[in-house]
Amino acid sequence: MKTRIISLLLLSVILFGCQPEDLENDISSNAPNQVLFLKVDYTTNTFQGGTILGFSKQTKTFSVVSDYMPPGDVGRLTLIYKELDEKIFSGTINWAGLGKMDFPEKLEPASSFKIDPLKTYWLPKNGYENLFNPSDSKLNYEKPWSAIQQLVKVREFLTENPDQKIKLFLYTPTVDKSNTQDWCWIIFLKK
Repeated sequence: MKTRIISLLLLSVILFGCQPEDLENDISSNAPNQVLFLKVDYTTNTFQGGTILGFSKQTKTFSVVSDYMPPGDVGRLTLIYKELDEKIFSGTINWAGLGKMDFPEKLEPASSFKIDPLKTYWLPKNGYENLFNPSDSKLNYEKPWSAIQQLVKVREFLTENPDQKIKLFLYTPTVDKSNTQDWCWIIFLKK
């Protein structure tokens, strides 16, 4: 009986003694080579979530090559971390329907990412690199950047690798340009 009371008392202290900010999590990885993967809605420029892709082998550079199969009915886009020959993105593109991202399989929700309380606006020192733009469309990279630049993880990755170009592309899982609500920006930063 005494053990139950002590256990309940300890449980109460743990549950009710924590502040909400103590429960707030942030994604992390212990891998020696990390790439931050972020997703931003195209139409609203709202940050939707992301993950850290971890790799056991370190590289000095971060080059990305694309493997693109245009949609006859269903196409596919795969992005490869060239130096490691590792996949960092894969998704289908449908001609008359809706494709889907299938790698990474799971993203952490936006609420898993801490926001820097400082209101300073950070810009990438060396700009942006579009990884995939087959129609050579003119795109505004500042809008998706504005949605993520205040994230603690983005600032951490930029601080550790300040000379990087921000790698990004517009993922369009449907070819129909009148149906852009499912389009999203995919953004990569290397630590």
